[in-house]
Amino acid sequence: MLGFGPHLMVDGYQADYNVLSSIEAITNFLDELPKEIEMTKIMPPYVFKYDGGEKPEDWGISGFVIIAESHISIHTFPEKEYFSLDIFSCKDFDIDKALEIIKNFFHTENLEIRTTKRGTEFPRDIRIATSITKAQRNRLI
Repeated sequence: MLGFGPHLMVDGYQADYNVLSSIEAITNFLDELPKEIEMTKIMPPYVFKYDGGEKPEDWGISGFVIIAESHISIHTFPEKEYFSLDIFSCKDFDIDKALEIIKNFFHTENLEIRTTKRGTEFPRDIRIATSITKAQRNRLI
């Protein structure tokens, strides 16, 4: 099978202002989500508050957690009751379960959901990877 893995992209609307504006809540979310979707967290979440720069109404919380399988990232915009979240993994995961966790955590049913397979030409089979690498190196000789 070819392909690197699934990428879930979620835009959340009418989400809970108190959750969106809390560094503690977002940190806890990023800390717990990997285990809940059977991923392997390899570092604590990195979460910070952005003041909005030239657009103060665009302030929010941003954060990410690196997982052995790739990463999870989020950006919140509390004044707009909006968030964008990505889960990218080199292994399949239960997308429906992840979406239920997201809905429950942010207290919203209003999600715009996109999924894609990343790296569709990325070989998972070591024999295929080896043959591709050898072919590329032979062209250099």
